[in-house]
Amino acid sequence: MKKVLITVIGPTAIGKTKLAIDLATHFKTEIISSDSRQFYKEMSIGTAVPSRHELESIPHHFIQHKSIHQPYNVGDFEKDALKILENLFKKHDNVVMVGGSGLYIDAVVKGLDTFPEVDREIRTNLNSILKQQGIEVLQKQLKELDPEYYKKVDIQNPHRIIRALEICHGTGKAYSSFINKRKLPRPFSTIMIGLFAERSILYDKINKRVDSMIENGLEEEARSLHKHKHLNALQTVGYTELFNFFDGNWDLDFAISEIKKNTRRFAKRQLTWFRKNKDIVWVEPYTPINEIIEKIMLLRINLKDEAGRL
Repeated sequence: MKKVLITVIGPTAIGKTKLAIDLATHFKTEIISSDSRQFYKEMSIGTAVPSRHELESIPHHFIQHKSIHQPYNVGDFEKDALKILENLFKKHDNVVMVGGSGLYIDAVVKGLDTFPEVDREIRTNLNSILKQQGIEVLQKQLKELDPEYYKKVDIQNPHRIIRALEICHGTGKAYSSFINKRKLPRPFSTIMIGLFAERSILYDKINKRVDSMIENGLEEEARSLHKHKHLNALQTVGYTELFNFFDGNWDLDFAISEIKKNTRRFAKRQLTWFRKNKDIVWVEPYTPINEIIEKIMLLRINLKDEAGRL
């Protein structure tokens, strides 16, 4: 029987970290983070990195293992994650992966999509537009050229937008038309557990988390990174809004309200991405852990039965 990667997914602030630790504790295994915002050692508060106690309770991988000054993309993560999984599955029948970055999760589970080569000058021109006219112009372009991808991408991330637009301009086709065309066999099976809650509950969790981040020093953390605001790693919710405050464009209260609003929008895009995956088993965040474990064990039995019929 193949080894099993138990993947915990869901929108930001829903409670993925706690569930992942509970599952890893039960199965006596380790955790891989697929949250692309938590890779960077300089960013802790604004990315909701697990606490020191949580990190010490279960071995974690891909938490603050890179600097914001080190380029690191989804292709790098796919390669590194598969290498670590190969080693972990020598010791464990189950490994837990957790995160809200759908693209990074798909890279590990299914493999990256293949895109055609396009003229490098296109990216140069798009970067010039970003610098001279701002991200809003690029957002508008993407909405017009690929409304499907626009609905699920983090539109505050210029790297993702420019990558999609260079494919649109270079091929004359939507970026989304190249997605999910290539699936690679993996030497493990995957069970996906998704956390969901009613919108009012989720939005309340998000607002409370942002308030907690501010109380715990997010403004000071962002200020220490302000001089590096041009870096791709820092083009993310929670930091860009405070950079606008530091630059004198907004007052602090408005910046905080924008963090909450943009985080809610980000959560909505995450859910849009995940809901297209019919293999996800959805549970509410307050579901007893023993019930979730029972679901996983039943799914594991089904995997075994399917393997036996092959």
